Amino acid sequence: MLTKSSPISTQSNLFHSELFSQLDVKDPLIQLANTINWTVFDDAFEQHYSQDNGRPSKPIRLMVGLLLLKQLENLSDERVVLQFKRNPYYQYFCGYSNYMPGMPCNATELVHFRKRIGVKGFNLIFKMSVALHGKQAQESSVLIDTTVQEKNITYPTDAKLAIKIINRLNKLAKRHGIQQRRTYVKEVKNCRLSIRHFRHVKKRAKAKKALTRLRTIANKLIRELQRKLPTHSLFETYQKDFLFYQQVLAQKPKDKNKIYSLHEPDVYVIAKGKDHKQYEYGNKVSIVSTKDITLLLAWSVMIKTSTILKP
Repeated sequence: MLTKSSPISTQSNLFHSELFSQLDVKDPLIQLANTINWTVFDDAFEQHYSQDNGRPSKPIRLMVGLLLLKQLENLSDERVVLQFKRNPYYQYFCGYSNYMPGMPCNATELVHFRKRIGVKGFNLIFKMSVALHGKQAQESSVLIDTTVQEKNITYPTDAKLAIKIINRLNKLAKRHGIQQRRTYVKEVKNCRLSIRHFRHVKKRAKAKKALTRLRTIANKLIRELQRKLPTHSLFETYQKDFLFYQQVLAQKPKDKNKIYSLHEPDVYVIAKGKDHKQYEYGNKVSIVSTKDITLLLAWSVMIKTSTILKP
């Protein structure tokens, strides 16, 4: 249930010590708190809360204030909550008119709040923080560049992925004592040798046949473990992995959002036109630099159909 943010009162209180009368009004946090239009966040984020059902939520100003302090002071969620308890300027910034000796919330509630407001909420907070500076936030010139954050993966091929899947499935069966009909160890070695000659014109057909056989073996092992794991009460534990392996095995050369690594599934191929390195495998980072600051503007990550980093 939504809890409305109450405006800070400067009137005296007989039961609580006043913050405003005891703090330095020239402190940057005090001036910033009085400049920000906090009602904008209340109006924008109230749609994410129920109006009359459930436990009362933490005030939106408190949560937004903690996020701003976290970025301003470069603190973790745990540290910013602890500093709120120790620092009265933090409490005034977050909308408290009286000193509160306890913790404002659990650190995990900041995680839930970030997920609740999503990317649009973060953009609103960012726009509001930029608008506070007026014309000072406008730069006459900026430097924009992109780079690739490479991942530590081997050169990806369909054969390598299929062989890794087979090895993982055999280890899984051995770990849980599942008796397999075949492990295909010797046949996999022979297929690996055949695939080495994939670029040879006369042996390309044999290499393609070996790749098809590797995929068939991997699918056979998956189906066998899917049949036998329910008797070991482990089916639900590994079903997600099986679906992931089947997705990798079903990939075709011209598919979009392909998976190039089993342990780094978010990696995708990037071609930047470099002479010494035609393709790079990792994540693409956009960086904007001014004369004063350097800003990480975007981080493209292949998350299903989205190319935005999850908050």
